[in-house]
Amino acid sequence: MASATISTGTQAATSRHAEKSERVLVLEPSRIERNYWGDLWSYRELFLVLAWRDLAVRYKQTAIGVAWAVIRPVLTMLIFTVLFSRVAKLPTEGHAPYPVMVFAGMLPWILFSTILGEAAASLVSNANLIGKMYFPRLIVPSATILVAVADFGITQMLLIAMMFWYGFLPNWHVLLLPLFIVLAVLASLGPALCMTALNVKFRDFRYIVPFLLQFGLYVSPVGFSSTVVPVKWRLLYSLNPMVGVIDGFRWCLLDGSTSLYLPGFLLSIGVVIGFLVLGIWYFRKTERTFADLL
Repeated sequence: MASATISTGTQAATSRHAEKSERVLVLEPSRIERNYWGDLWSYRELFLVLAWRDLAVRYKQTAIGVAWAVIRPVLTMLIFTVLFSRVAKLPTEGHAPYPVMVFAGMLPWILFSTILGEAAASLVSNANLIGKMYFPRLIVPSATILVAVADFGITQMLLIAMMFWYGFLPNWHVLLLPLFIVLAVLASLGPALCMTALNVKFRDFRYIVPFLLQFGLYVSPVGFSSTVVPVKWRLLYSLNPMVGVIDGFRWCLLDGSTSLYLPGFLLSIGVVIGFLVLGIWYFRKTERTFADLL
């Protein structure tokens, strides 16, 4: 009888152990949206680690890491100054020197293009990390913002040096520049999230993004003033969200030499918000498939 009791107890214990061993812990994004955004805060240290790693890869142990961040905007400014000012004879804004006007437009463009270019390939380059653990995937493309801010800071110092060289200093409008910096980041984040998600599913997008950035550089008012656009087309031109952002930067930096075209600026803000909502929606919609596709 005792032997039977021991045998029965052993079988019960074995059964419970088998049940426990069959239990699998599954980590997946919360189905409740507010919990997802809470997860973003919980994984803030991962965001900092990824951002710092990207920054170190860009500038540490590279032959021309920081130098390239200086050479690229300087060469672009020289080309645009010769092309649009000397050849096309386009006017500057107010009494601002043409190179200063170009550099003021390049500040938000560098933020936009760096975030979009780096974010588009971020999930593919972090495929091993995504396949091993759960975390809000939105962290990966968002971490590229730190690299863009670093490039932006270098270009901003160049602009400050150039403004001192020309003796052209901003007025009190410069105090509002942080708001336009945030607007530039938001303008880039929406399209960046769309491109990031599309690049996971269609790898050909890594070839499309550089083309789009090159095209956008010339159709956006980086090398010229948006005031050269005829008045009847100006509102339509403002559907390009970078038009309002660039005009805002120049309004802050060019000593009151330019004024904001308010209808176009408000339209650009609306387009920025629309792209941001679309980018977050599409990224979240496709997020669950990233691990399988990568």
